Amino acid sequence: MSLKKYLQQFTKEQLIEQIMELQKKYKDVKTYYEFSLNPGTGLQAEKVKKAIHKFFNSPQGYDPQLREARKELNGFKKLSPPEESLADIMLYYVECGVEFTLNYGDINMPFYNSVAGMFYDACEFINKNRLNDFFKLRCRKIVDDTSDIGWGFHDQLSEYYYSYFES
Repeated sequence: MSLKKYLQQFTKEQLIEQIMELQKKYKDVKTYYEFSLNPGTGLQAEKVKKAIHKFFNSPQGYDPQLREARKELNGFKKLSPPEESLADIMLYYVECGVEFTLNYGDINMPFYNSVAGMFYDACEFINKNRLNDFFKLRCRKIVDDTSDIGWGFHDQLSEYYYSYFES
């Protein structure tokens, strides 16, 4: 039996009750409906930013939790936010990675690959959604802030920046 066929057997009131129960039981469903009811408030974006910042600045210090930070970002992406909000969160992830490096010194290649990969994804997304003028200065600042970071990180970010914003 398909989900659609299954749901058609219920009355409107029963469906409402099921959705209310799902919303109580599952955090992701609650988040989805909170965002759907108030998409323009920016509250969810701020929650995601706080979580990403926390995962880059764990109490253990030199132990950024990149996987958890990406989960937060991907969860936000699933809400289908406005393009500007998603680009903002993607760049915030990169900014947190740059800040972490500036605070703790050179990290390692997997860390830089993750942050650079997010910068590439953000530049690609920004370009695809014609948001270049809106985010160009912020992306430039990210690149400038990495000028003293090793492992070819600055060079990689510069390459992405120039190919999307200066070509």
